[in-house]
Amino acid sequence: MGIISWIILGVVAGFIGSKIVNKTGQGMIMDIVLGIVGAIVGGLIFSAFGASGVTGLNIYSLIVAVVGAVVVLWAYHQFSGSRTL
Repeated sequence: MGIISWIILGVVAGFIGSKIVNKTGQGMIMDIVLGIVGAIVGGLIFSAFGASGVTGLNIYSLIVAVVGAVVVLWAYHQFSGSRTL
């Protein structure tokens, strides 16, 4: 997957993840970063359970990235002290 695909997937996954976790976005750059990190974390989580991780720019990869983004956002809020859950 190219860098543009990772950025697109990161934007969408970060935005959806932020809406799930705290109903407001973290800002465009933070959403992208958390979405990309979430895609990596989601891929690791899904791989640990025997499923494939991020496979490209498709719906399955978006679901994996959103799950990872939610986990990353939850951890981010736990460590940053802003508990909006």
